[in-house]
Amino acid sequence: MKTCLKILMIVCNIAIFLGGAAILFIGGLFQFTKNNISELLGNNTMISQELTHLTKVGYLLIAIGGVTTCLGLLGCCGACCDNKCLLMIFFNIIFIVFVMEVIAAVLLLLKRPVAEKILEKISNKVVTSIKETYGQNYIITKAWNEMMNLMQCCGYNNYTDFQGTKFVNQTSLYPNFCCLNEQSLRCDSVKAESVGVNGCFKAVVNWVSSKATFLRGVAICVAAIQVAAMLVSLLLYKS
Repeated sequence: MKTCLKILMIVCNIAIFLGGAAILFIGGLFQFTKNNISELLGNNTMISQELTHLTKVGYLLIAIGGVTTCLGLLGCCGACCDNKCLLMIFFNIIFIVFVMEVIAAVLLLLKRPVAEKILEKISNKVVTSIKETYGQNYIITKAWNEMMNLMQCCGYNNYTDFQGTKFVNQTSLYPNFCCLNEQSLRCDSVKAESVGVNGCFKAVVNWVSSKATFLRGVAICVAAIQVAAMLVSLLLYKS
């Protein structure tokens, strides 16, 4: 019986380790995305202050992911060495992490409307930033090009965001991303309008929506494994 519990404990902790790594990756991706958005918006202090409210969620996910990954290793050591002290430490820490994850989930749900409201609120400021910097500021132009290439999108809303930019004024053309990145075609206003590539805001929203079910599934699995690991650690501690 005890051997079966040890094996189950090790399996649970391997799963916890992998789950923690996944949470760490998601938190890092969250921060990377936030930093990219800040870079795209330039040095707009008002927007940066609004985005800082979302930074807490990313830091919390990184902290939880890092601690959960370490917990996976700690639980394996406790089970293999049959060390009751390590098992109790494991139980107490994973219980705290579980509570933190619940708090993080609540924050994500509460901050989602805030994030959407912020993105809608800054729409005009982003478009103004594009018109003033695209084709003129190398760093911001490159950042937008990388974003549009990655998300297969055009501008913040659509191709009209580039009207009046230095790039369009000099070439009378729009970025190739606005014509599905067809290098052989002249991406003028007629072609860009007919193709109708979505703006990056809509592309990001669609991407998040498409991954929402998967992320919920991962979160539920991680939580279930953590609860199972807490129960097994208690049984091993008492045996």
